[in-house]
Amino acid sequence: MCEAISSNSVVRAITAAQRRGEDVETSKKWSAGQNKQHLVTKNTAKLDRETEELHHDRVPLEVGKVIQQGRQEKGMTQKDLATKINEKPQVIADYETGKAIPNNQVLGKIERVIGQKLRGKDIGQPLEAKHKTK
Repeated sequence: MCEAISSNSVVRAITAAQRRGEDVETSKKWSAGQNKQHLVTKNTAKLDRETEELHHDRVPLEVGKVIQQGRQEKGMTQKDLATKINEKPQVIADYETGKAIPNNQVLGKIERVIGQKLRGKDIGQPLEAKHKTK
């Protein structure tokens, strides 16, 4: 006859055995109770290695130069620009050197601060203010 043993009774038995000085062997199950959605899959590992067929697109150097020139024209440092758009200074450095993976939200914020387009055909052109119609 099999009995279901509760985890509390197992813990009590282990604790009692340890108090008596008996040897108790325990083992930890790896990955037990973890959230599986955060594990690295084969495709993510491939992207991280950046093979020829799968790679992350980077910000073009042309965009980085426009950001740098626009920032300098406004008399701002990378840190000043980062503070204005609520990002870390390293993010601005990565965009200027072409190491960043493009994010449209970040690019939009930078465009508004420096007043120049960073996306589309006319990169480097003055940003036109959009008029709201009611």
